[in-house]
Formats: sequence, structure tokens, C-alpha cells
Amino acid sequence: MFGRFLPRETSFFDFFEQHAALTIEGTKEFLSLVTTGANIPTKCRRISDIEHETDTITHRCVEALHKTFITPIDRDSIHRLITRMDDIMDFVEAAAERLELYELVVMTNDVRDMADVLHRTTMQVEVAVRGLRSLNNPQATLKLCIDINRLENEADAILRRSVARLFKEEKDPIMVIKWKEVYENLESATDRCEDVANIIEGVILEHA
Repeated sequence: MFGRFLPRETSFFDFFEQHAALTIEGTKEFLSLVTTGANIPTKCRRISDIEHETDTITHRCVEALHKTFITPIDRDSIHRLITRMDDIMDFVEAAAERLELYELVVMTNDVRDMADVLHRTTMQVEVAVRGLRSLNNPQATLKLCIDINRLENEADAILRRSVARLFKEEKDPIMVIKWKEVYENLESATDRCEDVANIIEGVILEHA
């Protein structure tokens, strides 16, 4: 629908889709890390590499935005969408870094639950982002956005439960601080997924 308005060498939808695919890979790697608790340094390096790859896509997208006169959707929406997507991997990398830095090798059920919700959320984000390219089924994409919002609420509930459990069961205050940081970074990542969904909803409503 919008492709004819773009210069041949630039497709913002390609940037969005490549970024979303890498984000899924990053959250899958993190889920594997907290599920097995093995090869933490190796998995953290891979997560960091993925974060750098998503940064590169973000920079290329913003650079293209500055050089493109006519854009397929609102310029501000493009910028907000790619930067909010980029924030997701920033928070995943931050959570992974803390696991390694704080030498947290015995994983909790709560961190596994949060990682699982985040991974499922990013998979929904990827499908919703792909729906922007043609907008030929806006209702299906809007439903995905609703699902993303529901998953974000699920992550909020896990955060509340996990922090309450920390204060109730963990006797070492340093461990409370360490795990609380990990949980909060993961929940912030799902918050950014919700931001992406809200931006997509706005684009769909604008072009309805």
C-alpha cells in the first residue's frame, strides 16, 4: 500500500522487521540462559552482540529518515517505533549483564517466568510489525496489539509477585537488590513492547 511512496533503496518496514526478528533471537537467548543457568558468559556475549546489531539497524533507520522526503507513515511514528523497539534489547542486555556481573548462577522460577513472557511478547511484536507493511488486515494487527498489552500486564503481575517473594523469603539484602534489578529490567523490556504496540495502534487508526 505504501511501498510506492518510498525511494527504491529505502524501506523502513525492512528495518522494523529485521529489528523485530533480532529481538526475538535476543529474548530466546535470554530465556535459554535463565532456563539452563549454563554457559552464562557465552550467552551474555551473544545477547550483547544482538543488542549491537539492533543498534546498527536503529541508526541506519534514523539516518534514512533524515534523508527521505516522503515517508510511508508519519515521521515521528517511524522514529518512536524504531527507538522503542531498540529499548527492548537494551533492557534485555542490562538484565543479562547483571546476571553475569552479580554472579547469579542459581536461577529463580520468577526470572524464568518473566523471560518466557517477554519472549512470547516479542514474537507478537514481530508479527504486529510485519502487519504494518501492507495494512491489509488491520483488525488482526490490532488484536495482536491487545495481546501484547495483556502480556505486559502479565509481566507486571510477575514483577509484583517476584519482588514480594524476595522481601519475604530472601534473607540477604544484597541478593534482594541484585534480583530486583534483573526483574525490573525484564519488566521494562515488556513495557517497551507495549509502547511499540501503542504506536502501531496509532498508525493503524491514522490510516484507517
